[in-house]
Amino acid sequence: MRLVMGNEAVALGALAAGCDFYAGYPITPASEILEGMAHLLPPRGGVFLQMEDELGALAAVVGAAWGGARAMTATAGPGFSLMQEHIGYAAITQTPCVVVDVQRGGPSTGLPTLPSQGDAMQARWGTHGDRPAIVLTAASVREAYDATIRAFALAEQYRQPVVLLLDAVVAHMREPVDLPPPPPPSRQRPRPSAEPPFGEHPFTPFGSGRAVVVTGLSHDDEGLPRTGSARASERMLRATEARMAADPALGGLTSYRLDGARLAVLSYGVTARVARAAIDALRGAGQAVGGLELTVLWPFPEQGVVDLAGQVDAILVPELNLGQMVLPVRAAVAGRCRVESLGRADGTLFQPDDLVAAVRAMPHDSPVGREARHA
Repeated sequence: MRLVMGNEAVALGALAAGCDFYAGYPITPASEILEGMAHLLPPRGGVFLQMEDELGALAAVVGAAWGGARAMTATAGPGFSLMQEHIGYAAITQTPCVVVDVQRGGPSTGLPTLPSQGDAMQARWGTHGDRPAIVLTAASVREAYDATIRAFALAEQYRQPVVLLLDAVVAHMREPVDLPPPPPPSRQRPRPSAEPPFGEHPFTPFGSGRAVVVTGLSHDDEGLPRTGSARASERMLRATEARMAADPALGGLTSYRLDGARLAVLSYGVTARVARAAIDALRGAGQAVGGLELTVLWPFPEQGVVDLAGQVDAILVPELNLGQMVLPVRAAVAGRCRVESLGRADGTLFQPDDLVAAVRAMPHDSPVGREARHA
């Protein structure tokens, strides 16, 4: 058991997941991940590159993945914006890789050292066009470690870039955790495969199977460009999204004291820590309040939110932005109960008293909630 910083936990989680390539560019508040990988990777036979900018960093990661590496980069809001074109390229080329975004106040240079949850929508919709998206989050140092390992596994399972959204507080806090030592490097290159190189088939990098064409153009299972008719591309996109929707590992919801709750606080990331303290205080005062925490933002756990709306009269969604994840929450709830947003973008955290006051100001016996549940 030792004190570990959130960003350090990400680096250690990457090693535990078998990461052997890192390319990045220093940026607050994510620089400790780059520094950790620079220190840890080379002695293990891995490759560390400091690139000229964030565009080059993710381009190198994509290339390394096709060269057989398990690859990752990390950045903050401005760099994440620069990476969007290459995230789209990784998606259409079905390249497994991990991108960590330690959010800070924005837009532009914004509030470099202050926390934010303002990239939640960019993580899903930052690229043009339709694509599958897997976006994880974490509320503690241990969760950051576990989510990093999970991100690598999901990237390879779905052949997609996976985003881990942290924030400046979780990234820089230190908590006592008991982490296992990184395993020795042992990853083997995938065996050659006679299967088509794209679609739902396992990812096989260059030199490990059939000859492939890697291109940003829409393509079919064989990797051949199909720009005249995009039916093959749409079919692969829908197939991937259907697999993700059916995967219980992507449910992404953790309940907190929801038994008998009449009102729920739906939160994610560092705000979930504050929500737990507020819920404890409200429960201690005799109010039937519980919590639901998002550990996977995208694909959005719609059915879980629908189920929650059938149990409570109202949902409060606190976020360190002016209201982003509240939008899919409202769409899923569809009037079944009251949904209110509590947002702030001033670079400061909510305090438990802020959430307690917001809950007490909400009507707890909403007729629309009762009618929808008993309809």
